[in-house]
Amino acid sequence: MSQTLPKLIDATLTLEHRVATLTLNRHDVRNALTGTALVDDIVTTAEWLNTASDVSVLVITGAGSAFCAGGNVKDMAERGGDFAGDVAEVAERYRRGIQRIPLALSNVEVPIIAAVNGAAIGAGFDLANMADIRVASSNATFGETFLNLGIIPGDGGAWFMQRQIGYQRAFELTLSGRIINAEEALAYGVVLEVVAPDALMTTAMTHATRIAAQPPKATRLTKRLMKLAPDMELKAFLDVCAVFQGMCHNEPEHLEAVERLLARMKK
Repeated sequence: MSQTLPKLIDATLTLEHRVATLTLNRHDVRNALTGTALVDDIVTTAEWLNTASDVSVLVITGAGSAFCAGGNVKDMAERGGDFAGDVAEVAERYRRGIQRIPLALSNVEVPIIAAVNGAAIGAGFDLANMADIRVASSNATFGETFLNLGIIPGDGGAWFMQRQIGYQRAFELTLSGRIINAEEALAYGVVLEVVAPDALMTTAMTHATRIAAQPPKATRLTKRLMKLAPDMELKAFLDVCAVFQGMCHNEPEHLEAVERLLARMKK
């Protein structure tokens, strides 16, 4: 079993049936990542997940009307908070701040599902793209709006989005800065599914519990393979597959799964 759930400040974390749910809980600022403790909360959760053997899936969602509004525009206008200082100061604050999120989430060993309940704007859109699966409420909107404010996706959004939907579509959304609705996001491949607002968490949990029912160690290894595949040559990738497969064949969960299948075949 994993240790006690980590203490968070601006988010809540629950665990049930091997599914952890992280809810961004600063709806007063539309769950903005800057000017809140949400960066620390997300990173703390990500680091905890890799030590929590009784967790197989993470679901991320937002409280209130927004999934995540990204950066605090008022702080930008005042050159305050995370946006204060000269070039070197701002760069260092990004490295020690919001850029910790993509690095932490990219290292999470369990599948991540984003349940996008409302607006996912700027870094909020990028946060959703850091998940493995995205399910959206019909109320959700998405916008890579950095250029509208005369800034670039400083959290790595340009790296994530094109891997999700391809260079051309990612380029157009990023350079236009336009906001798309849930149905457009579905058509573009941004999200896997769009559902009614009151069905969002049920749908996300259906996906999560289906994955969580799989053998947990093999599930983590499979996610690692999926993440490795795009950046590896085939021969090297197959070598990793062979080693991971050897690990799986020597795990008790493999034999237990085989025995369950054989028992079902006898019925």
